[in-house]
Amino acid sequence: MQLEKMEEQLHEGKTFEKINYQEKVVRDRTFESCVFRQCDLSKSTFSTCRFRDCIFIDCNLTMMKLTRSTLANCTFKECKLLGINFSECEDTFFSVGFENGVLDYSIFMGKKMLKTQFRNTSLKNVVFTQANLSGSTFDRTDLSGAEFKDSQLKDANFVTAFNYHIDPELNTLTKAKFSLYGLPGLLSKYNIRVE
Repeated sequence: MQLEKMEEQLHEGKTFEKINYQEKVVRDRTFESCVFRQCDLSKSTFSTCRFRDCIFIDCNLTMMKLTRSTLANCTFKECKLLGINFSECEDTFFSVGFENGVLDYSIFMGKKMLKTQFRNTSLKNVVFTQANLSGSTFDRTDLSGAEFKDSQLKDANFVTAFNYHIDPELNTLTKAKFSLYGLPGLLSKYNIRVE
């Protein structure tokens, strides 16, 4: 797809493949049921755009800005999403899922993300402060340095997650699931050893 094609106001059911929109600015566009495959959108700015039922596959979205944009039922597979501040997205309809990707240093501060799926994903140094992740699944996720503070983690599944440190006194963990091997990540602040 040619670069100029993204300049249309409305895109429905389109596939954008191998486009390079690095450091470009896009405003007020709507993408409905679109597929983005092997696209480079790193350091781009998508301002007041709407993405609904879109799939991103093997894309580089590093440091992408989503200022006041909507992500509704969007899936990211095998994507690089380093340093994205998802807190800048509109709260209304915010619904995302991640599989086999890297989200290191991204921010989900204050986001409502019920039943979000994180599968085989690197979440190193991600900020989940004041986020509602109730019912979410962290399946084979690396949570090294991830920050959970004042977060709702009710019914969240951390059974196969690893390298996390979650303070039960600063987060709501009602009925959250953890493996026996994950206990040190819940007790680390007490400086005790679990053997």
